[in-house]
This record gives sequence, structure tokens and C-alpha cells, in this order.
Amino acid sequence: MIKFRTRLMLALLSLIVLVLVALGIILGQMFKGYYLSTFNERLEKETEVLAGQINREGGLQAFNTDMVKDWSKQLQVRISLADASGKLVFDSGAFDDSTISDHQEIVKRLAGMGSSTAYRESLFNKFGEHYHWRTIKNKDGQKDGMIVLNTKVKDLDNIYQQIWLILLFSLGASLVLLTLFSTKITNRYTKPIESATKVAIELAKGNYRARTHEIPPDEVGMLNTSINILARNLQEMMQAQEMHQNRLSTLIENMESGLLLIDDRGFITMVNKSFKRHFHLEKKQLIRKRYHEAIPHEQVIDIVEEVFMTEQNVRRQLLLPLGIERKHFEVSGAPIIGTNAEWKGVLIVFHDITSLKKLEQMRKDFVANVSHELKTPITSIKGFTETLLDGALEDKEALKMFLTIILKESERMQSLVMDLLELSKIEQKGISLNITQLSVDALITDMLPSLQNRFEEKQIELSLQLEKNLWIEGDSGRLKQVFFNLMTNAILYTQEGGHIEVRAFEEDNRVIVEVEDNGIGMDPEELPRIFERFYRVDKARSRNSGGTGLGLAIVKHIIEAHDGEIFVKSKATEGTTFTVSLKKQNEEEGRFEEKNRIN
Repeated sequence: MIKFRTRLMLALLSLIVLVLVALGIILGQMFKGYYLSTFNERLEKETEVLAGQINREGGLQAFNTDMVKDWSKQLQVRISLADASGKLVFDSGAFDDSTISDHQEIVKRLAGMGSSTAYRESLFNKFGEHYHWRTIKNKDGQKDGMIVLNTKVKDLDNIYQQIWLILLFSLGASLVLLTLFSTKITNRYTKPIESATKVAIELAKGNYRARTHEIPPDEVGMLNTSINILARNLQEMMQAQEMHQNRLSTLIENMESGLLLIDDRGFITMVNKSFKRHFHLEKKQLIRKRYHEAIPHEQVIDIVEEVFMTEQNVRRQLLLPLGIERKHFEVSGAPIIGTNAEWKGVLIVFHDITSLKKLEQMRKDFVANVSHELKTPITSIKGFTETLLDGALEDKEALKMFLTIILKESERMQSLVMDLLELSKIEQKGISLNITQLSVDALITDMLPSLQNRFEEKQIELSLQLEKNLWIEGDSGRLKQVFFNLMTNAILYTQEGGHIEVRAFEEDNRVIVEVEDNGIGMDPEELPRIFERFYRVDKARSRNSGGTGLGLAIVKHIIEAHDGEIFVKSKATEGTTFTVSLKKQNEEEGRFEEKNRIN
């Protein structure tokens, strides 16, 4: 594409050349006409002077031939003398011998014209001649003849060539000067325009820092100034927009509520970190996926579809299983409708109200659960006490049996109250840990004698696979409480003659402890609730065995206080596996600590 400056220069140069050519033609014709007119006037005057001289000397009879020849040489013209009839008397010399007869004929014709004017005629289209003549009179004043002066027009060609050379040189110099001035003027006006064009292109590309520095004091300067003002305003607008966008992005990404934006075709266009964190989808790519492929819960999909169908706001409270937990969400769905009622998509917001629900449920469950748990032992104690007061005191065997039952129920009440106090203390004030370096295999081995009787009563086989030197930092008493509770649960929910296996090993710089049984197991929908207060898989059986339903809740708090994790896998009738993951301590540090304890 030819640049604007080049096109402008070509247009200016074309105009200049056209003007100079037209001017040259006009000047050439003017100079030619002026010179020819001057030449004719000169010949006419010379003819008149020569005719007067011949008349003064007495006419044709008295003229001197040599003198006429001198006149012809001095004036560089052809001089002819003719009588009254037009017959040549004297001729200073023909231009061409072949044209003498033609010259004679012209002279006769001029003699017949009878007036003294200029006459020009072309002979055989070969050359043109100018003729000037005057009548010659004798001494008596009678017409004696005529004098004719003529010259070839071709003799003027050299003069015309000189005129054209002068004109061409003058016009060429003018063309060069005009070209230089045109280039300077063009640069003066096109350079700011090109600069403004470049800035406009950069602005179109999104580079709002572009500026033009060519600002002449004219209309082009006003254009460049306006473009600079436009660029500055666009830059400020984009900076403000970026700032607002960053604020909005920061707000969306760091808000506690999960946010999901779905377009009108059902594709996810925006999702924040809270949504991924709530639904454990941090490693999955959700953008540009359809909502029913990315959302793992049918209840949420139903809300999205309802908003799509009704185009109305929808709000529901959902209880969703997330791994081993269940969380309550208040899900709000709203249609996004643009101008002219244009459908844009759906906005889904997830408010995690689990803590509120837990607090509300805790208030309800505390009274209900505590009342329910205390009702049975209190009823038993009251019933057996009334029986004793009614006369059973005398029966020593009945007295011993009733007192044993009363003691057992009292211990059960005491265990329940102690667990409640422990759990309340943990949740309100946290766990105070006495951190030391300890070996997991030694910790589990030291704890086993206290469970030996329970294994023997149910004839449960215990298998240990404990790696050595699994050093960790933790509270020995609290961790014993964890493994004691897990193994007690395994014994409780394993039928007689069953099998329990305890494994401890290192994996990815973590110490893993697994307690696996082949007991009654659990259904998948029960797994998220087993760490809740008072929740029992087999309520009747666990209550009869002395369980309070608070053990796993305490276990979870202790493990989290040690920066650890606990997982559970189970299948109904096939058994359950609890997995505890704790951070491993450096082996050399553990050996050094063990050595110090031995010394």
C-alpha cells in the first residue's frame, strides 16, 4: 500500500509538472510571436528605408547594384528589385536555384497587390519566406518599380531552439526548487498525520500508553492534541477498569461463599476457589465444561435446571456429602438477564451454613441425646433401687446382682459425662498437648495389654504389622486415647472369632497407621456422619456395650490437633478400615531422643 506522503508527493509533483508544461507552452508561443512580430517590424522598416534611399537616388535607373548587394549582406536578407510589371531587374541571390521561377511568380503577384504589406507563402511545403516590399518612384514621382525584402522562416529555428532551451532550463530549475519546497511542506504536514495514524493504530491494538509528539501549531496539531487527550482518557479508563476488575476478581476469589457462573448454553464460565474447596475439585478444570458434568450432586443440578426453566430466583438449603463429612449449604440460583430481556445465564451461590446448622443442631441434640443417654441408666438405677427397697435386700444373690447392675449403669453415666466434658473442653478451648518425640510402634505395643481381655472375651485374632523407628512428635497420652478408641470400636463391631489387623508404616514422609477389621461394616451414606456426636452405626449394640457415641468425635479433634488426618473406608458386612496419617519426624532426631530417655 502506497503511503499517504508518497501519494501526496506524486499528486503535487504531477500538478507542478502539468502547470510548468502548460506555462512553458504558453511562454514559448508568446516569445515566438513576440520575436516574429519584432522581426517583421524590423524588415518592414528596413524595406521602407531602402525604398526611400533608392527613390532619393532617382529610381531604378540610377541605383547602384553593388550598394544593394552590400545592403543584403549587412541585413542578411534577400533583396530583389522589379519594374512596374513585376519583372525582376535585380536579385541579390536566390536561396535555391530551383526556386527562382517561384520567386519571380511571387514578385509579380506582389506587384499586382498594389499595397505595402507583409506577405508570407510556403513554397512546395519545404520552407516558408517572409516578404516585405515598397513601391519605388522615379524623379517625376511616377511608379518606377518595387523593392522586395524576404528571408527564410527556417532561419528563425535556431532562435526558437535557444528560446526553448532557456525555457526548459528555467522550468527545470523551477521544478527542482518546487519539488524541494513541496517535500518540505509535505513532510511538515504529513509527518504529524503519520504520527497520529500510528498512535491511532496502537490505541486500536490496546496500547493506551502510545502518544504522538508531533504537534504543529495548526489544525493538524489540534488533531494530534485531541488524539493524545483521547489516549490519556482511554488509559485512565482502562486503568480504572483493570482496578475494578482486580478488585472484583479478588473479592470473588476470596469470598467464603462458592460462586458458579453458567452461560446460556450451560457452560461454566466462572468458578471461584471457595466452590472448588467446598466440593474438593481443586485439581479439576471446570471452565468451559457443562454444569452437569462438573457438579457432582444431583440436588444442585436440579436447582440449576429449575432456574433455567422458570427464570426465577431459587433458594434452597441442601445437605451434601463431601468425602467423610456432610455439609449444609444454602444454595441461591438467579437468572442473569441483560438488556432487552436477553438471556445471559445463571448465577449459583453456595453459602456454607454447616457451622450454623451444627450449632443449631448441637443445641437440639445435646438435650435430646443427653436425655436419651441418661434415661436408660437412670431408669435402671431407679428400678433396681425400688426393687431393693421393696424387699429384695434380704435376698443376697439378688442384692449382689442389682448392686452390680447399679454400679455398671453408674459407670456408664460417669463415662458419658466425662466424654461430654472432654469434648466440650476440646471444642471450646482446644487441646493442650504435651509434645514429645515418640515411636508409634512402641506406643501401640504399650497400649495392647489394656485391651487383651476384650480380645480374649470375643476370641478375636489380632495381627500386628508395625515397622520400627516410626518417630513422630505428639502427645503420648492423647495418641494412646486415639488408638485405644479405634481398636475398641473395631472390637465392638467385630463378631466373635473375627480378625483385626493393625498396620504402621512410612509413606511419603508420613507415618500411616491402619486399623482394619472384618466386622459388620457401614453403608457409604453413613461414613460422613460417624464423626458426629452420639452417632452410632448400630445404636442398640453400641449402647449395650458401653459406648457413648462420642469417641470418634474426640479422636478426630485429637488427630487434627496433631496436624494429621483420619480417613475411613468401609463396606457393609465386609469390615471397616480407619487410617491415621501423621507427620514423620527425622529418624536421627528420634534416635537421639530415645537414647537420652534411656540414659
